Amino acid sequence: MISQVTSRPAAAQHLRDLARLRRVRDRIDREYAQPLDVEALARGAHMSAGHLSREFRLAYGESPYGYLMTRRIERAMALLRRGDLSVTEVCFAVGCSSLGTFSTRFTELVGVPPSTYRRHAARATAELPSCVAKQVTRPIRNREAPVTEPHLA
Repeated sequence: MISQVTSRPAAAQHLRDLARLRRVRDRIDREYAQPLDVEALARGAHMSAGHLSREFRLAYGESPYGYLMTRRIERAMALLRRGDLSVTEVCFAVGCSSLGTFSTRFTELVGVPPSTYRRHAARATAELPSCVAKQVTRPIRNREAPVTEPHLA
């Protein structure tokens, strides 16, 4: 009986935390191109940065920063496939402020540098509808891609 009484508030708090985490994830999805950091996300969710990071990782398998960078890289891949923007323009369009960090993270997730991806991806996905191209070129999450030559064609 006592365990039921004490578990109800804990369960209710857990549900409130999950709702906050969903709002944080939705905010990242919407505002990926804006300057976002864990402290700002935590303030918006009324949580400490440490608590947000721990709970977000438990719920989604990666840190809020990792999730943000994955969203940015996904959007960068779409912009690079279009082929009308330079890598630098794409870097800043998706909210990254450092071309070096952007290129490093892009290579880790996709397996090739953004310039190589840009050269080959437009040709490889030219005949595919954009919704299909997005699915087949989605970056690898929660593990890093092996560095290989692009096999997009």
